[in-house]
Amino acid sequence: MKLAKSLQEIQPSYIREILSAASAPGVISLAGGLPDEATFPLALMAKSLTDLPNQTQLFQYGNTAGYAPLLAHFRECYQLPPSHDGIVCTGSQQGLDLIARAFVNPGDSIVMEAPSYLGAIQVFALAQATIESVSQRADGPDLEELAACFAAKDITLFYAVPDFHNPTGVCWSLKVRKKVAELCKQYNVAFIEDVPYRELRFKGDYLPLVSSFCPDNSMVLRSYSKIATPGIRLGLVTGRKDWITPLNKVKQAADLHSSIPMQAVLLDLLQHHEFEQHLAGLRRLYKARYQALIKQIALKLPSYCHSNTVEGGMFIWLSLPECDVDALAKSALEHGVAVVPSSVFYQDSSNITPALRLNFTNANIAKLGDAIERLAKVIKLYC
Repeated sequence: MKLAKSLQEIQPSYIREILSAASAPGVISLAGGLPDEATFPLALMAKSLTDLPNQTQLFQYGNTAGYAPLLAHFRECYQLPPSHDGIVCTGSQQGLDLIARAFVNPGDSIVMEAPSYLGAIQVFALAQATIESVSQRADGPDLEELAACFAAKDITLFYAVPDFHNPTGVCWSLKVRKKVAELCKQYNVAFIEDVPYRELRFKGDYLPLVSSFCPDNSMVLRSYSKIATPGIRLGLVTGRKDWITPLNKVKQAADLHSSIPMQAVLLDLLQHHEFEQHLAGLRRLYKARYQALIKQIALKLPSYCHSNTVEGGMFIWLSLPECDVDALAKSALEHGVAVVPSSVFYQDSSNITPALRLNFTNANIAKLGDAIERLAKVIKLYC
């Protein structure tokens, strides 16, 4: 069979492809957005997992929107208004795909920051959308560029990760959050707020969701991969009921519903009396690893390498002078350290800024030091 036109120009995920090589013996991976397996709350999940055979009703077909008790928990936990609803997805990545298939037609214009999350670029490219890019600053998107883009074009939606952005780790300021919400309301643009790292803040105060300032112009994507386990494959989309209903239709055609047994396990985990302790432990561990990585960068990398400071999440952005970042990343892998070049996070290859995305949550402190030592040798060859 011949590939569909929409798929012919889509490249495989660099990150998914590199994970195989990054797991080879002797390679230290700073590439994937992987949580540390040692932190998985399996002990907190043990009772509910063991009890699954006694709950045969969980293994029957279920409602497309999700396991009713879990949805009720989400409604209370996230204080959803009566006019809003939620749908459980097979990871928040599926939620993004459902949104694209339900609301984006070929040729529709959507806005993303540059750089942006690779998985979102792939989803919207597969939907054959026209991706408009706006520059990212230290506190969020360039507001002048965003306003000009909204004013000049018919924009369907604006997708962003305001809390500890993937790939840069940037966290939008309160001022930017309010202004983006105002612009979305002014120009009737749907704001798609992806918040997979929000619970991983290890410094500073929590900021309101952007969607809290434009609730009727937004949908929120949540993930439980980073705070529970990636393998559980569960996420959530919330928003206006008339926006969630179409997602149900698409999901019915896609997979009927996400795993009901895993939804029941997730509910037990979220309600476990030690779950908040688990989150606190994650934050302490990731803060220590982040601080160790920043220290190693300052000690071992050339002064022309600049890393941004972050207050949470899983990534930092290492800015480099003009160089071939793809060749650099390939050479780094050959030297035993896996990183992701900035080129994969841009839709428009003409605007790429040389940089590397570095993950600090998966490798321990000793390995982070070894990784930067290896990376330093490669950077000196290419920059």
